Amino acid sequence: MALIENVDNMTQLKRLIIGITGASGVIYGKRLLEVLNDAGVETHLVISKAAEMTIAYELDQKGADLKKLASLSYPPGDIGAAIASGSFKTMGMIIAPCSVRTMSEIATGVTSSLITRAADVVLKERRKLALMIRETPFHLGHLRAMTSLAEMGAIIAPPLPAFYAEPETIDDLVTQSVCRVLDLYEIETDLTKRWGEHLKKGQR
Repeated sequence: MALIENVDNMTQLKRLIIGITGASGVIYGKRLLEVLNDAGVETHLVISKAAEMTIAYELDQKGADLKKLASLSYPPGDIGAAIASGSFKTMGMIIAPCSVRTMSEIATGVTSSLITRAADVVLKERRKLALMIRETPFHLGHLRAMTSLAEMGAIIAPPLPAFYAEPETIDDLVTQSVCRVLDLYEIETDLTKRWGEHLKKGQR
């Protein structure tokens, strides 16, 4: 009986690792935490040192402000953290935004920080890793790294706007991108405008 209960608990597990790196677009990480909070998902957050600077520049906030939105947070150098072990069960990990440096480290198996270590663990355990990569244009090295990651099972998910959703604000654009990534983890919200569903009756 206890074994069945444990299995049920595992299937109902709602726990995600969130990494925020120093690329432009830290608003994606912040909005992701807000949406997951409202959805009742347990979040384990790591903010890189470079991201602390980007948060101050782009949001006029501190990393500590974003940490308050997470269930638990870890210093980027804490390689002994729970999320550095494959035995710590999660639904996977989302890096939002994901810098090219972080992407490249993950692609080569380098784990110089808790973010890249946690990502490596997610891949080896065959869990979902979504990378909201923020860079443009891409050179051939970037594209090859993305190909390698896709072959390893990672999901390359740049935050590209969906204009069919008729966004009116920056928050609309950010929320749509964030919720589309959460679709990959089957986390439902009522914040996403979906193609076909947005059309008025008689337009289909």
